[in-house]
Amino acid sequence: MQNVTEKDRGGEVLLIIPAHNEEENLVEVVRDIEAQEEKLSYIIVSDGSTDGTVALCRREGYPCIVLPVNLGLAGCFQTGMKYAYREGYQYAVQFDGDGQHRAADVAVLKEKMEEGSYDLVLGSRFLERRKGSSARETGSRLLTAVIRLTTGKTVTDPTCGLRLYSRRAIGDFANRMNYGPEPDTVSYLIKRGYRIAEAAVEIRERQAGQSYLRPLNAAWYMLRMLVSILFVQRFRT
Repeated sequence: MQNVTEKDRGGEVLLIIPAHNEEENLVEVVRDIEAQEEKLSYIIVSDGSTDGTVALCRREGYPCIVLPVNLGLAGCFQTGMKYAYREGYQYAVQFDGDGQHRAADVAVLKEKMEEGSYDLVLGSRFLERRKGSSARETGSRLLTAVIRLTTGKTVTDPTCGLRLYSRRAIGDFANRMNYGPEPDTVSYLIKRGYRIAEAAVEIRERQAGQSYLRPLNAAWYMLRMLVSILFVQRFRT
């Protein structure tokens, strides 16, 4: 794998941080990770960033894979999973570069995974509270219902991006082109026999910059996921 800069690492957990123009957020994200009692390795995957993301990583010595063009979340995340697989990590965490995820919750996810020998542990904001009536939470409720309808499994927070993957899952995501870190793949993995659980986490507001999922994009995303789960997944191999 080319264009990788890294520093000393340790531990069995790798945080994969997809980053498209996250220069304003990464310092705090890394500070949070490095403040944890358990040593956590991390790799930032710059997804065709056009701001100072790459320059920041090089200046601060952050481990970074540089993608020269924007591949989108699926391609960016798979790049990180290939790295995790090659380097022999036992666990990989999907971890946002915008400051919304708390590094302290990685231990919560890991404890849950080891408790039940799960393949995938999903963070959830809704294990301990009900969903509200906002457009985004209504969309989440629909996805939960459709996943339950098609798999018999209840996933309370299918759009939460904080997830812990086992070594088995790392291998699958690294080597299969049609795997992406999205709710439709979660549905597919349940049908494939993956052992999946949820653990309660907290999600913060984005610290700086703009989210891709603005209202129109969010509506299109939800529609695409619903169609994929209901109709496309039956043809997936």
